[in-house]
Amino acid sequence: MIRWRSRKPRAGRAAPLVPLVLPGLWGAVAVTWKLTCPLAQREDLVTRIASSVVFFAVGTALVIGVIRGLRRELRQIKAVAHAAQQVLLRPLPPCLDGLSLAATQLSSVRGAAVGGDLYEVVATPYGVRVIIGDVRGHGLAAFGAVAAVLGSFREAAHEEPGLGGVLRRLDRALQRYVGERARDECAHGPGANPSAEEFVTVLLLDVRRNGDLMVLNCGHPWPYRLGYGAERLSAGDPLPPLGAFPLPDTLPVQRCARLLPCEALLLHTDGAEEARDAAGRFFPLEEVLVRAARSAPHRAPAAVVEQVRTSLLAHTRGRLADDVALVAVRNDRARTSCTRLPAQSAEHGLRRSRPAPSSR
Repeated sequence: MIRWRSRKPRAGRAAPLVPLVLPGLWGAVAVTWKLTCPLAQREDLVTRIASSVVFFAVGTALVIGVIRGLRRELRQIKAVAHAAQQVLLRPLPPCLDGLSLAATQLSSVRGAAVGGDLYEVVATPYGVRVIIGDVRGHGLAAFGAVAAVLGSFREAAHEEPGLGGVLRRLDRALQRYVGERARDECAHGPGANPSAEEFVTVLLLDVRRNGDLMVLNCGHPWPYRLGYGAERLSAGDPLPPLGAFPLPDTLPVQRCARLLPCEALLLHTDGAEEARDAAGRFFPLEEVLVRAARSAPHRAPAAVVEQVRTSLLAHTRGRLADDVALVAVRNDRARTSCTRLPAQSAEHGLRRSRPAPSSR
């Protein structure tokens, strides 16, 4: 067993060279035949054409075979990577405990379905709980921290009665991950320790049965509430991001707002608001949401997410500098109330969308 383990890395290093063995061997045979075979020394045109055609046909067949093998291996690697990413950042169900859901994630790394952003929605005995977060950095380098935080949330959300307990579990999981990564980096040699600066912005949300939104925010952008307009919610100053500083003894879980029937929330990471076009202009996320809400109030979460995604990619021409995550949650409990008082709901939504008068 020990001898087999010691030889395994050598085989792994030689594996990329295996597809090149057959073409190399064929090239050696061709050179040897040209230099030593009497038939190859004949100068008549027919022999030279026949030899060239044979060598070209066989060589082309070998190259095509190698390319097909590499493509097959690449498809297998992509399938494994996609399965792993789907398990980590699994698709949200279309509905959960009376709430309609939709989400998408855009990675700044080409070919990656998961980057440094995370989200999850789970139904628990304490209500529907939502998390959205953003790991320092972006792309595949943040994959480990995303896995640590999401894994902890999926367990703690069902076991902790309050959001404060959930947040402390997330903080401990992140600290364990950072410590293990720091030990691995130290074992590979001295130098800078980027794990010591690992932190995650997190927004935890608890959607109660009556629509109340209980929230804990650690340095993350506040969500938008969508009805007949778009309103940015807030509940005081957020805590620092997880990992940047120790959590305080008392965690300020606050009621952020109430999500009325047929109203929706859009949660996002800062990559959406900080995306720039070629001229350096930021993506106008709030304007896009206002237009979406006023053109079709109470539209499906999937349509809202798709409109923001399409507008964002058009704004940046598909070139993102940071990962982006979008999560839409609509309250579909007692949906008949949406059609009972449309005028009152419209007036309420427009009143919320007007800017507050400035205090002098």
